[in-house]
Amino acid sequence: MTRKSDSPPKRPWFRGVVRGATGAMAMTGMRQAEVGLGFVQRTPPDAILREGVPAVLESVPEDRRKAAIELAHWGYGATAGALFAFLPRRLRSSRLAGPVYGVMAWGAFELAIAPALGLAHARRSRPQERAALLLDHVVFGFVIGEPPEAEVAGTEGSESGGADRGVGKRERRKHRERRGGGDRRRRGERRKHGERGERREHGERGERRKHGERRRS
Repeated sequence: MTRKSDSPPKRPWFRGVVRGATGAMAMTGMRQAEVGLGFVQRTPPDAILREGVPAVLESVPEDRRKAAIELAHWGYGATAGALFAFLPRRLRSSRLAGPVYGVMAWGAFELAIAPALGLAHARRSRPQERAALLLDHVVFGFVIGEPPEAEVAGTEGSESGGADRGVGKRERRKHRERRGGGDRRRRGERRKHGERGERREHGERGERRKHGERRRS
């Protein structure tokens, strides 16, 4: 029987980092399609590094800048995933928690980051692009989100498995103790039976000896 643990999962930040980086990779794939279809002119990571902090990008060799942009995006996703993992469990227990978190990340870029860095995203009307970026942020939220059954399938499952193993060990120990007790009882009964047999045999020899003495007399 599986026993569910109520203790929080170990190293929640690590699980958040992995999910966040995976979600950012999924967004990269979606954005390649969005750019190819003409919905997005320049992705947010590209715009931030090329328009917001060009000095950082210029320090990277030109043939490696695209990779640097993607790695920066994955790092941002990993950080966002770690922050999500540290939210109270009651906030993460809903299936909508992850997507809502993704929408909030999209809103932070549109309303705070882009205007603060003076990006072109904040200066032009682009409903299709905003909708496309909103969609991939929702997908990111689904990836980092923690559905209720994750308590059983993920880290909690391993913890409950450890508890089950502990219960199994205790049951096996009790079984060995019961079996050992039964063996001791059987040995005791055999010893008593042997002692009774010896006393009976000794008594029979004494009776035969007395009978022989009476016959001689």
